[in-house]
Amino acid sequence: MPRTFHICARLISLALAAPLCASPAAAETTAEATVALSYGPRPAYLVDALPDGALKTKLQSCAGQTPERSDFSIAHRGAPLMFPEHTVEGNRAAAAMGAGVMECDVTFTSDLELVCRHSQNDLHTTTDILTTDLADRCTQPFAPATADAPASAECRTSDLTLAELMTLRPKMDSRDPTATSAAAFQGGLAPWRSSLHQNGATLLSHADSIRLFRDLGAKFTPELKAPTVAMPFNGMTQAAYAQKLIDAYVSAEIPASDVWVQSFDLDDIKYWLTQTPEFGRQAVYLDDRFARHDEDEGQIDPMDPATFRPSMQELKDMGLNYIAPPIWMLLTLEDGRMVPSPYAKAARAAGLNIITWTLERSGPLKNGGGWYFQSVAAAVQSDAATYQVLDVLAQDVGVAGVFSDWPATVTYYANCMGL
Repeated sequence: MPRTFHICARLISLALAAPLCASPAAAETTAEATVALSYGPRPAYLVDALPDGALKTKLQSCAGQTPERSDFSIAHRGAPLMFPEHTVEGNRAAAAMGAGVMECDVTFTSDLELVCRHSQNDLHTTTDILTTDLADRCTQPFAPATADAPASAECRTSDLTLAELMTLRPKMDSRDPTATSAAAFQGGLAPWRSSLHQNGATLLSHADSIRLFRDLGAKFTPELKAPTVAMPFNGMTQAAYAQKLIDAYVSAEIPASDVWVQSFDLDDIKYWLTQTPEFGRQAVYLDDRFARHDEDEGQIDPMDPATFRPSMQELKDMGLNYIAPPIWMLLTLEDGRMVPSPYAKAARAAGLNIITWTLERSGPLKNGGGWYFQSVAAAVQSDAATYQVLDVLAQDVGVAGVFSDWPATVTYYANCMGL
């Protein structure tokens, strides 16, 4: 992914819950010129947490810089640290934080319309469906907690038409496994997230996201989500699903150079490489081979290149140019220092561009950072590690972009380092 994409912007005090402000320069006509950028307080908070040293000094020196949009900063589902994911409001916030590339996780409804949801079966945790008249349409209706089992439900986008889906109200992703009522099941929010900005939030179809991101001056990274339902579904095959995603950008006259299509399924990647090569050139293989494998994708140990199947060179020879593993696969420790992993070195040696996920997904980092930082947990003991990890990823691993739940953090670093 290109390392920079700068626009003119003014540093203003911005309440991120409000609609984006328009630039006072009435003569400016490009959409991105109307987006006023602001880092907000979080980057300064994280910089202050750093120990004294070269990184802290460098980042402190940029405190007065004017924010500029950067393609190095990728909005992960919008800005879900404080906004419901895949909403108009969350993506407006991400754009205001300078994210140059924005994500729609793409799945489909019963009438085969594409929509932005993290998975096909997350409506019971990301919307109010269980407290609406559509609750009886869920694949698994709400079941209250008992002495023997936690509360449960499963509601899929494929349970509803697009029109029905758009009547739901999004909320922060959460569930309360102890709930004995559907209303109580709506709780369970992690204490380091916030429900402050969920009232009045608006869901997005895939077509909506294309229009919104274009109007915000951002580029696009849609992810084709694995269907929960068996395919073909209502006559739609997996290949037709992959093509339908591409067709939306062609119809909207979005240049292929502005789109990075993603999938965890190597078959989807191969389809785009062969059938839509103009988009396939920037297809992003989301690598979850640490947990999943099939005939084409062997389970791997990121610290042992002998386990990589396909190898990095074989992926490159297929025509792949972008690979995207989680952060922990790219890092290891040597004498207590974070350094590039064998996986990272092999990807770079094969000429693959690396994108990684997901910064600020874990909440406070005082106890090792959880799953996303598992390979370097001993070096992740405070929120300062956010910038320490980001610095190693950028400077030593050489990643081309970083997904973040709060894009301002990455934008500030990218601007300061000239990425």
